Order: sequence, then structure tokens, then C-alpha cells
Amino acid sequence: MTKAAKIKTFDPNSPGTASAGIYGLPFSAEESDIVLVPVPWEVTTSYGGGTAQGPEAIRDASFQVDLFHPEFTDLWKRGIAMDEIPEALTEQSAALKKDAAHVIDLLVNGGGKTKKDRAAKALKLVNEESAVMNDWVEQRTGFWLDQEKLVGLVGGDHSTPLGFYRALAKRHKSFGILHFDAHLDLRKAYEGFEGSHASIMFNALAIKQVENIVAVGIRDFCEAEANLFAKEKRRVRVHRSADLRREQYEGTTWKKQCDRIIAQLPKKVHISFDIDALDPGLCPNTGTPVPGGFAFEEATYLLSRLAASGKTIIGFDLVEVTPGPHGDWDANVGARLLWHLCGVMAKAQ
Repeated sequence: MTKAAKIKTFDPNSPGTASAGIYGLPFSAEESDIVLVPVPWEVTTSYGGGTAQGPEAIRDASFQVDLFHPEFTDLWKRGIAMDEIPEALTEQSAALKKDAAHVIDLLVNGGGKTKKDRAAKALKLVNEESAVMNDWVEQRTGFWLDQEKLVGLVGGDHSTPLGFYRALAKRHKSFGILHFDAHLDLRKAYEGFEGSHASIMFNALAIKQVENIVAVGIRDFCEAEANLFAKEKRRVRVHRSADLRREQYEGTTWKKQCDRIIAQLPKKVHISFDIDALDPGLCPNTGTPVPGGFAFEEATYLLSRLAASGKTIIGFDLVEVTPGPHGDWDANVGARLLWHLCGVMAKAQ
């Protein structure tokens, strides 16, 4: 059956079936305009765990999302499909997380020569395999980009989109990153891990095509990160949550703040959305929650303003969604945020 025939026969008001694709849609990746690349990886997570299960949990929760969206009324007709979840990455992540634990244990508790030798070997292995993972991400996202698809990445921890940024850099002369996060992620090789989730924006700055990073919702960072963004004022713009709230309390509207944030971005934009940018009540099981953060509608308002600004959204990643032990609330929020991200990327083309 052709894509056109599927659109004609599909009922967007009916519940999704287990045999359907993400959001209950009937389209293959080849037929879809939007392809989501899942990366189930969480090797360097340093607090809570479970984000490697995020892509599958979001896919399962997506069947509860109604397909009619007032802003993107025909979004489902574009076709959205999730690429096959790579089980080999899931298994490799679980195995390497045990190796990473040796490194963290030495840092926290110390130890003798035997522990130091084991940790050194483990650190080398984790760094090498994290690079392999990002090579795979670059190849897989690049494959779909070359098929002229709109591509989103679904993590996994925040280390996962680095390969995607490299794929975009090979296809665009320059672009900016709108970075939603509670953390700056500008640490250099955090805990010795060169591909750490806490180092993603530090590593992104090494890509010359990344014109700038505009970070929003930030509530937590270290002195070294503060020094780095003070040094990199041209390439790194930071909007702390506390500063945004203070301005609002004193009368500045969120609309005005959003327009100021968007004005700092270049023509082409990639959105990197760590779920912990939201209020922890919306993502209580994420790995490193921080008090404060955006309400859901605040975040989607900024995304919608970006889509309406005339800038081109060339990709996005949604990371750190972690299913909880007593329900799928985090995945439910993640699936709905993912739908909005798909909508704004499709609109801003």
C-alpha cells in the first residue's frame, strides 16, 4: 500500500495498535518525512539510571497521544517513524556501565594499585566505545539526512547526539544549538569520560560549524563551566532559570524573553532538549533532576515561537527521558514533547 493510500484509509481518531509504529502511525521510515533515530545508551550517567530505556518507553507511551494538534493539524500525514531500536547498543551500554562504575568508585572511594589499574583499563575502554557509539550515530543520522528526511534523535543520555551534530556539520556550513537543560554540560571529560553526558556541549564547541550555543533553563553548573562560558561569550549564551524568573517577577513577559533568546540564534538551528530542563514534577525519574525549570507549556511556547521566527530547524534531540518504576509518567511527557518537536521541525522548513 502506498503512503497516499495509507493516509486515505488511516483513522487518526482510533486507538493505536501494538503492530503500528510510533504514535500508532502506519508508515515505514522510508515513507515518512520525519525519522526518529533511537540511541539507547547511558554509560556515563553519574547519578540516576535508566535513560537507555527511554526510546522504547517513549514509543510505548506514544500510543496515548492524540494525533490532532491545533498548531500542526496535519502533522501525522507527513509520516513519523522510529528507526529500529539497536539492541546491540542497549547491551553494550549495560556492559560498559559496569566498567564505568569502576572508574567512579575509584574517584569516590579511592583505592590501591589493583583498583587503579582496573579503573584505568575501564576508562580507556569506555572512552573508546563511546567514540564508536558516536561514529554509529553519525552514520545512522547521516544516512537518513541523505534520504532527505527530517531527523530527530531520541536518547539515551545526553552524550548520544554528538555524532548527529557531526553529521549536520558535514551538511551545513554553520548552525546554532538551542540547548534546553538544567545543566550547562560544558565539563571537559567529566570524571575522565571524554564522551560524558556532562560534556556534550563542551564537545559540540569543538565542531567549527557550530556557530553558537544558546542555553536556556540552566540551574546548575560548576566554576570551570562558568569560566568557560565567560570566555566564550560569542559562542555560548546562557539564560539561567533564576534570571528568567527574576525578570518575569519584575514585569518582563515570557514572549519578550523568548524573542530575545531566538534573536541570538543563527538562521539554522538544532534543538537539543534534555528533559531535565522541565520542572522535575514532569520528569521525576530523570538522572540528575534540579529544582526549578520550565512548565511544559513554557517550553513548547518557546519552541513554537522559534518555528514561527523564520529560522530553519535542521534537527533535534530529546534525551534523558527515564521511565519510572511505578508508571510511565516520564515517558508520557516525553512522547508529548517529542510530538511537539516533530511539529515545530516540520513547520520550520
